[in-house]
Amino acid sequence: MTSSLFSHSGASEPLAARMRPRSLAEVLGQDHLLAPGSPLRTLIEKPSVANSSIILWGPPGTGKTSLANLVASETSAGFQQISAISAGVKEIRDAIEQAAINRDYHGKRSVLFIDEVHRFSKSQQDALLPAVEDGTILLIAATTENPSFSVIAPLISRSLVFAVRSLTDSDIHELVNRALISRDGLDEKYELEALAINAITKLSGGDARRALTILEACASVAAGNSRNIITVEDVSESVATNVVRYDQNGTEHYDVISAFIKSVRGSDVDAALHYLARMIEAGEDPRFIARRLMILASEDIGLADNAMLPLATATAQSVNLVGMPEARLMLAHATIALSLSPKSNSVYNAISKALDDVRAGSIGKVPAPLRDSALSQKSDGSQSNQYIYPHDLPEGIANQQYLPSELTDREYYIPSNRGGEHGLSNLLAKLRSLLGRK
Repeated sequence: MTSSLFSHSGASEPLAARMRPRSLAEVLGQDHLLAPGSPLRTLIEKPSVANSSIILWGPPGTGKTSLANLVASETSAGFQQISAISAGVKEIRDAIEQAAINRDYHGKRSVLFIDEVHRFSKSQQDALLPAVEDGTILLIAATTENPSFSVIAPLISRSLVFAVRSLTDSDIHELVNRALISRDGLDEKYELEALAINAITKLSGGDARRALTILEACASVAAGNSRNIITVEDVSESVATNVVRYDQNGTEHYDVISAFIKSVRGSDVDAALHYLARMIEAGEDPRFIARRLMILASEDIGLADNAMLPLATATAQSVNLVGMPEARLMLAHATIALSLSPKSNSVYNAISKALDDVRAGSIGKVPAPLRDSALSQKSDGSQSNQYIYPHDLPEGIANQQYLPSELTDREYYIPSNRGGEHGLSNLLAKLRSLLGRK
């Protein structure tokens, strides 16, 4: 258990620890949480008004521990930190006992920061409830997993949950530049080549701690070679991998992802895996790759293989939960499956044609039977225009008009003859006939 706040003076501390933000103004990437009037800002600036415990949910290296430190520092509260990886119920009780002493004898609030709270068992989390309930501790819990599944409901109901975001490339650039010039950092002893800072940014994956760890290792490599210029080769040596040269303006980034998507679309599995490997080795955000695969699953495969969209979605979820380097397996799995799947752009074409009509003003009135029931009757009270409930019919299909009158001839969806869509043409023709469309 630790009870200290910021310690910037210790040169033996890792760079990431020395560069922890000392104030809200130094926090990067979390503007959505720290806007004036936001719950978290109010908790920090007006602790007597906001007494809720909080749960910080987000990827590693996004500043959850720093935010907890700032809450304690800005509110002059006592600060205790325990890790759910190594702590048990005894450590929880000791922390609560110390918080009670701070409250009863010193009139001081206490922040208890629990890292990796999702690793606590239900009984360990239950042990926190009385102290959270009576305000003995202001709990700040950090987790990389969805609290809805990893934190007990009574604890969530007594807390505010904040999603902490990964840092953007520009955030990482600013962080690295700060570390280069800060007296607590590298104190202007080193300079970074443009390619080197781009490589560090890509390799960090939005993780501030990782970016600073790589930078510190790069500085050691440069110093060992009696240089004060950190090169992209230093980055490669520091992370024990070959840094793929993404150029300064990011053109290579867009070229490689474009080639990757076009290779999957073109069913060249070997080319797709090659470009995937280049992106992984360059430190591309695996979540970005997974998102592109989800889009491709609908745009280029669609109903030709309905299983691919769920697979791509599961891949994105797995990548988010597991992280690199293991996530490369899920990305490769999906890349191979999508490359080998039959291709169809009928979904893309269908929604594009429907949108073209809407944007051109071809909308028409909703047919009377489909409107609200009070408006679907004729003016004379006749019921002949009433909606026909399909489930009341043997076929489950009602011969009634669904499209506006101006668009009854439209056929937006045209299935291909590939994969799972091969048999849909006959089914679609039969359905349109039963609907009275043909």
